[in-house]
Amino acid sequence: MATLGTPEAESLVTERSVKPRHRNLYLAALIALNGPTMIGFTLAFTSPAVPDMEDRNVLTTDTQISWFSSLMAIGAIIGGPVAGYCLSHYGRKFTMMLCNLPLAFGYGLIASLDNVASLYVGRILTGIGTGMFSLSTPVYISELSSPNLRGFLVGGVQMFLGFGLVIVNALGITLSYVWLAVVGSALSTVILMLLLFMPETPHYCIGKNDRSRALSTLKWLRGDAYDVEREYKEIAEATKSNSEEFQYIEFLQPNIYIPLGISIMLMVFQQFSGIGPVTFYSVTIFQTASPSLDDNVAAIIIAAVQVVATFISMLLIERTGRKILLIVAGIGMCISTTTFGLYYQLTEVTTNSGTINNLEITMTSIDGNVNMSTVVDELSYSTTATTSSPTTLDLTWLSLSSLVVFTSSFALAWGSIPWLIMSEILPTRARAAASAVATMFNWLSAFTVTKEFFDMSAAMTDAGVFWFYGGMCFLSVIFVTFCVPETKGKSLEEISTTFDRGSKYKVCYDCLT
Repeated sequence: MATLGTPEAESLVTERSVKPRHRNLYLAALIALNGPTMIGFTLAFTSPAVPDMEDRNVLTTDTQISWFSSLMAIGAIIGGPVAGYCLSHYGRKFTMMLCNLPLAFGYGLIASLDNVASLYVGRILTGIGTGMFSLSTPVYISELSSPNLRGFLVGGVQMFLGFGLVIVNALGITLSYVWLAVVGSALSTVILMLLLFMPETPHYCIGKNDRSRALSTLKWLRGDAYDVEREYKEIAEATKSNSEEFQYIEFLQPNIYIPLGISIMLMVFQQFSGIGPVTFYSVTIFQTASPSLDDNVAAIIIAAVQVVATFISMLLIERTGRKILLIVAGIGMCISTTTFGLYYQLTEVTTNSGTINNLEITMTSIDGNVNMSTVVDELSYSTTATTSSPTTLDLTWLSLSSLVVFTSSFALAWGSIPWLIMSEILPTRARAAASAVATMFNWLSAFTVTKEFFDMSAAMTDAGVFWFYGGMCFLSVIFVTFCVPETKGKSLEEISTTFDRGSKYKVCYDCLT
């Protein structure tokens, strides 16, 4: 036993004081995660709002509905590069605050004006804020976090996004789209005020050669007793080249374009899994797929399942790693989208067989002298009756269980881990610019999938659309297996060396180069 005052005792005290206190880190992450809450709120806003808009004759055609839903993604495409520029030039904290302005103004516009053009503009503005949050939140949290907590905290992005889904669908049961928009504007304002009291990230401060501010932030995040000098030196060593402004020609360097290519592919697979249409049109999907269920209640169930699955993901991500969760979740999404397509196929077959039986009854009920106009009238009546009546097979359980498995699988990994990996594998010097490019591809994919959902359904049938999503999920599993590195437990500085020339991963990425 060491005697008080001896070198052994002092060594023990030093070891005990090395462990950081994460109370302030959790506080900062909690406030930052309100941004993803607004992302979820905005993504699912159309789910309860569109039926209300149709009832009020604000939106009257499928074209108007699809544009109102998908214009958010157009705004997000704009928001990504804007956030990337602001992250580099004005800081992570300022960018997080700035995200709330287009959201507040956009929802204010939707709440105050009911003409279609104003609704479109408001939706684009909310999309800009959403795109900015989707890029800036993972970067902000990952740079605040210590390596052992980064996966857990950035994983909270998807869970809080799920909270946003639950909030908007729950409020949509009783509130009109106008009051939903008022709530969205108010929430954005509150988040903006809370972020005023949060710190800038040490990575940005060091990049701007602000040593005192970086050390102050690290002490606030880790506790006064923690020796922050070692962490400061590690970050400073990795970001020492940030004294010069990033040049876009540097995208031609393998240590940038390889992780950027991985990030882009993860974002494309994330959106082409079909999560966008399921989120945007969840109430509409349930109206057609499961008419025996209350649409809003079913949407809330799906969102709640997503929250639970994300919480499980947060607990597992630092134990199992990123790759295994992406692979397992991708398999679950592939199976569930395939079974949901099977549901549509079975209901279509049931409906068609019912029509044929009615046609035979109609023709045999006409005596000898056949009146063709009478046959056509009878056939039209039979088809209408068959379409509007429930199918003989009650497959509601299959549609609901498929969507539950799909959304829970997505939340387990594909909702947050692509953003986490993007914030980890991109080097600090290029993180803002490269993240902006990957985010732009994410929302461009989201726009394409959402805008073309109705057209794809018409061309491929509902079953074909979900089988297409299943095929994309299968390809995502193959891509992750062979092309995505494991980043669990590594510092951002260690990860950045993975893609240097001569890395053992370089051969695996030849397909991207």
